[in-house]
Amino acid sequence: MWGIWLYCGLNVHKQCSKLVPSDCQPDLRRIKKVFSCDLTTLVKAHNTTRPMVVDMCIREIELRGLKSEGLYRVSGFSEHIEDVRLAFDRDGEKADISASAYADINIITGALKLYLRDLPIPVITFDLYSKFIQAAKIPNAESRLEAIHEALLQLPPAHYETLRYLMAHLKRVTTFERDNLMNAENLGIVFGPTLMQPPEQSALTTLNDMRQQKLVVQLMVEHEDVLF
Repeated sequence: MWGIWLYCGLNVHKQCSKLVPSDCQPDLRRIKKVFSCDLTTLVKAHNTTRPMVVDMCIREIELRGLKSEGLYRVSGFSEHIEDVRLAFDRDGEKADISASAYADINIITGALKLYLRDLPIPVITFDLYSKFIQAAKIPNAESRLEAIHEALLQLPPAHYETLRYLMAHLKRVTTFERDNLMNAENLGIVFGPTLMQPPEQSALTTLNDMRQQKLVVQLMVEHEDVLF
């Protein structure tokens, strides 16, 4: 159920969950915050395809930040990023993340990364993590892309749509590489561990999978038009 039961009060056995109607709607009044809320739960409660945090942050970044050097690599002040998080949790889509409130675009990129990193189920879900890692290890370039594409199609709708929208944005970021110095590989380094987390966290797993995490995101950015 991808966490929905936490907010609508329905708790069912995994096998019985198949009998639950697909239009099961979480109660918006029971959702206390935006950050750290299950992705599918949030979009169902708000009747959207993607979290408004993702939409609003990307809109603001594309409005005034695409030429900013080190976009997504440079960190904003953590206190201000925390302010943005609190604003979204408190005000939702009415949160003010404009230049008048936060002149440093790195605060907005930091808030977006924080949102994605703090999801209880990562954008690339735990159960599909190994499929993406194994796909990245395939030597043949064409077969590697096919395997990533097949894995993408298995993502829950809200996760797929969020990832599709984010990759299209990151592809646009790379078109300003001369200014922002961020190519697909650099973005892969930043977003690999943000979007992908192993089901069982360990220092060894994290270290062993870093290259594949980076490559998965790099390929999704470079081949966004083919994979999505």
